[in-house]
Amino acid sequence: MDSSLAELLIDSFPKILIPGLVYTLPLAFVSFAIALVIATAVALIQYARVPVLRQLARFYIWVVRGTPLLVQLYVVFFGLPDFGIVLDPLPTAVLVLSINTGAYSAETMRAALESVPVGQLEAGYCVGMSYLQVMRRIVLPQALRTAFPPLSNELIALVKDTSLAANIMVAEMFRATQEIVSREWVTMPLYLEVAAIYLLFSTVLTWLQRLGERKLAAQGMERG
Repeated sequence: MDSSLAELLIDSFPKILIPGLVYTLPLAFVSFAIALVIATAVALIQYARVPVLRQLARFYIWVVRGTPLLVQLYVVFFGLPDFGIVLDPLPTAVLVLSINTGAYSAETMRAALESVPVGQLEAGYCVGMSYLQVMRRIVLPQALRTAFPPLSNELIALVKDTSLAANIMVAEMFRATQEIVSREWVTMPLYLEVAAIYLLFSTVLTWLQRLGERKLAAQGMERG
């Protein structure tokens, strides 16, 4: 490797990594936390089979899952100003990523809720629990354990999807890489470098996912 290229990569590494730690990961984690709230609410609405609300939930999932994330970002950031609604780049990214991930995670949560045996709900009612108590103490804990692996995959995918926020000028690490590329006119090495950092983040999250799955499996064996 040419010495000047090596120096460029060494110099650019912290300039890419720091935005990743300051913007990319917080953006992903905050968006995912909000998405979980949305997903749980939408899944519970479908699970309870409330007629009108269920149709609204299905419509939300249909629209969000049927349109590209990049288009959703553009609609909110560049389209809403036509109606007098102007949002800064970072809040726009959080909003769109949360809504997008919430739609996908809602289906995961719905399937997890439906996997809980009906007999356990009936047992809860028999001992005098209300519907909310049954959901909080019996159904949701089991559903969350079932949903943990696919939800973890959603988080890993979300970390990578944050790169699309560069298109609306969020200063995350892919945006930082693009700025370095535009100054230095070096493309492949720098894009490979940011790809390696994304891979590092994903690898750490995958390791944490496996650790969490082992702990949940151990807890299940203890209870069994």
